[in-house]
Amino acid sequence: MTILSLAEVKSHLSELVGRVNSQHERVTVTVHGKPSAVLIATEDLQSLEETIAILSDPDTLSRLAASEAELSRGEGESEEQLAQAMNARPRQRA
Repeated sequence: MTILSLAEVKSHLSELVGRVNSQHERVTVTVHGKPSAVLIATEDLQSLEETIAILSDPDTLSRLAASEAELSRGEGESEEQLAQAMNARPRQRA
């Protein structure tokens, strides 16, 4: 992660936005030497928001735990079974 002062960010904003977007780099912006903001790619923000939504939903966490328990007991579907189920579905027209 890159740490830059607000003055540096202002003078190189276009370049930084390009790097953040294309390389998923995070840039911490400091004001008077203290972290004040972070530039991150839109995709990364969306991913973080989805993760927060999942972790803050007790029902979803419960279902994930139940799924993990099933898998640890060997009760999950194999990749071949999943592929067969997907192939058996009716095709939707675009």
